[in-house]
Amino acid sequence: MTRSYEPHEIEEKWQAVWDAEGLYSVTEDPDKPKKYVLEMFPYPSGDIHMGHVRNYSIGDVIARYWTMRGMNVLHPIGWDSFGLPAENAAIKSDSHPATWTYANIEKQAASFRRMGFSYDWGRRLASSDEEYYRWGQWIFIKFWERGLVERKSSPVNWCPGCKTVLANEQVIGDGVCWRCKSTVEKRELEQWYLKITEYAQELLDDLDALPGWPERVKAMQANWIGRSEGAEVEFTLCDATGEPTDERITVFTTRPDTLFGCTFFLLAPEHPLVRKLVHGTEYAESVLKVVEEAAKETAIDRSSTGKDRNGAFTGRYVVNPVNGEKVPVWVADYVLMEYGTGAVMAVPCGDQRDFEFACTYGLPIPPVVVAEDDPLYERLKDQSERIVTDVDWEAAHADEGVMVQSGPFTGTSTGKGGEGVRAVIAWLEERGQGRASINFRLRDWLISRQRYWGNPIPAIHCPVCGLVPVPESQLPVVLSKDVDVTKGETLADHPEFYTTTCPTCGGPARRETDTMDTFTCSSWYYLRYCDARNDAAIWEKDKADYWMPVDQYIGGIEHAILHLLYSRFFTKVFRDMGLVEFSEPFTNLLTQGMVKLDGFTMSKSRGNVVAPEAIIGRYGADALRAYILFMAPPDKDLEWSQEGLEGMSRFLGRAWRYVAEVAEEPAIGVTDDVDDDAAEVLRRERHRVVGKVEEDIERFQFNTALSAMMELLNTATDYRRSVKPGLRDVALEREVAETLVLLLAPYVPHMAEELWREVLGGKGSVHRVSWPTWDPATAAADEVEVAVQVNGKVRARLMVDANASEDMVREAVLALPKVIEHTEGMTIRRVVIVPGKLVSIVAS
Repeated sequence: MTRSYEPHEIEEKWQAVWDAEGLYSVTEDPDKPKKYVLEMFPYPSGDIHMGHVRNYSIGDVIARYWTMRGMNVLHPIGWDSFGLPAENAAIKSDSHPATWTYANIEKQAASFRRMGFSYDWGRRLASSDEEYYRWGQWIFIKFWERGLVERKSSPVNWCPGCKTVLANEQVIGDGVCWRCKSTVEKRELEQWYLKITEYAQELLDDLDALPGWPERVKAMQANWIGRSEGAEVEFTLCDATGEPTDERITVFTTRPDTLFGCTFFLLAPEHPLVRKLVHGTEYAESVLKVVEEAAKETAIDRSSTGKDRNGAFTGRYVVNPVNGEKVPVWVADYVLMEYGTGAVMAVPCGDQRDFEFACTYGLPIPPVVVAEDDPLYERLKDQSERIVTDVDWEAAHADEGVMVQSGPFTGTSTGKGGEGVRAVIAWLEERGQGRASINFRLRDWLISRQRYWGNPIPAIHCPVCGLVPVPESQLPVVLSKDVDVTKGETLADHPEFYTTTCPTCGGPARRETDTMDTFTCSSWYYLRYCDARNDAAIWEKDKADYWMPVDQYIGGIEHAILHLLYSRFFTKVFRDMGLVEFSEPFTNLLTQGMVKLDGFTMSKSRGNVVAPEAIIGRYGADALRAYILFMAPPDKDLEWSQEGLEGMSRFLGRAWRYVAEVAEEPAIGVTDDVDDDAAEVLRRERHRVVGKVEEDIERFQFNTALSAMMELLNTATDYRRSVKPGLRDVALEREVAETLVLLLAPYVPHMAEELWREVLGGKGSVHRVSWPTWDPATAAADEVEVAVQVNGKVRARLMVDANASEDMVREAVLALPKVIEHTEGMTIRRVVIVPGKLVSIVAS
């Protein structure tokens, strides 16, 4: 008697066998093509939930599929285990971050094993392991040697919830912390930066070399890098009489052609000149009030249009280089240090925020660019001197048109990057008052954090020698284990950590107590997997060049800017260091959708996670894997529901029974009594489905691939039911059963292994068997069934020749009795034919 499918009996069994056989351990093989499949490594915030199940099941299907296609597949796992969540969780649970973190790592590792994921466990790593973060410190020192590390004082994003600074990329939405959602403040602090801006242009240009990335992600990165072409213009500071000083202030503008309309000059509240300009003057109180109030607002709030503009006059002036006019200097809350130079030439006729500011404070708004259909055009088109000093506009006007009231440039057509822009830049360059320039929105990456659970920055503060890197021979700088985060302690509270000697002069010195942003750990882990147990070097170049770049990377869209941009930056620096030969780390990127519950993304912080344990306990890991991939295409969000699990479990049970029944049939050759017509239908379906599954997996349509397998099973079971035992092609049935098992193997690895080895008697693991072949000619049907719609409702179905022309199909459909019945008295307006699938008739 055929035994039934019992997942709990087989899943642990095969997990143990795979481990004993080292089935998923791989090494470099130059004679074999490689595939590197990688899911973004998880944060050990607790046990896995359905979001993890979906993400890692996607990667596992891809890895197993390419293995069966003959590739040497690297599929590793590790943990992004440093960071604030562990520290905050430890405070909440009155424990140490390491205790909490490593307990969760073991919990997740056990769950990953239970899910049957095909990881090379010998490459396992955690970013909080000393043998890993040692090399993170080595990277920091090497970046420092290349001039890519800087420590400087500047206005920074301070999260009061996390009690640490944030990189610009970690301030999201309405100016809140990406992790705890606290409103971010501005503070002046001395911090460590990685000079990612040195690679801004290359990071932007190389997006075009990533056809395997979603356009949405590339657009997000391009917008964040934010390249702007324009000019740097020098304004000379002067006193109230217009007497110039020796001090110049540089502004960046994309519209130097509007310089003649600059009627006031703005500084960001954080600009280093602000306090100097008003010190000891009657203007200090009002200016410093603006500075203080701006520090309480987010950058997004400050720079948005439509809000009340807050500013104050500094009592100082600058000279406009194009016309020599004395222009008042104000401080304004909507000007940000993060863009350009923190100084703005305000042109209220062309910029809405400048327009609002001018209206608020009664500043002039002279038009300098007007469209030819503007009522002012005829009056000003030949007017080089300013005769109109204000306009009765409700808003700033369009930025394209003709220059007016603009001296020798009057009458020049202009717009961003237009003739007027080029002409004014050339004029400025001739006089040494400006130059063409390119500006990037991207700012250097602020990496220092004032929290404990992170990679210590390998730097020493010496009162004699200044900042000195820790010698490589002294790495790693080991993170102290006796810091009590429940009392708010950091490394700065532990003299035994920071007390040291200068490696240069031997005198007393202080070790840096800030730790690195956890994104520094995730910016190179994919490379360490290539040589994870190397104690002598970060990796062997030959190994990295064999495995890299990652062929298929899988992770959430929320990492489009942070992790993915930083990883691209690190890879380019590694290339320039001679550590790798390539420039981009990830050839293809799949951003999977979120798993939601009641409309909200599952997350531990929200408390709406569904753990897989209970589902595995009832249905088995294979059913869960298949079901979550069947629910929706991987790039779409899905709403979690268990309603369909029973159906998936029944499908697997049916597949099991079919294979088991076929395996029990005696192996006999083809006889003259075989029903050839029925066998041909089954054979054609077998070839069609193999081609369909192959195509769907390669384009990540895992759900439709499963649907095709269900169709093959239906055809196969219909064949067994409708064809008497003596008339069946037993060899064909055996081929179909083996094919079904091979197609299922990436999805349900335990069940497929049991069927292959124990039921079908196959040799070796099913996961090392070659992917089934198929023949397009055999898969092609002689006839296809098309659905026939009349005004959106299916009224008939018709079998037509697979190669029939559209005219032939149209004629046959319009002759159908059901079509005639439902179009009686109407005029056929349109017939739309979707070849091989549908005919849609519109009648009225």
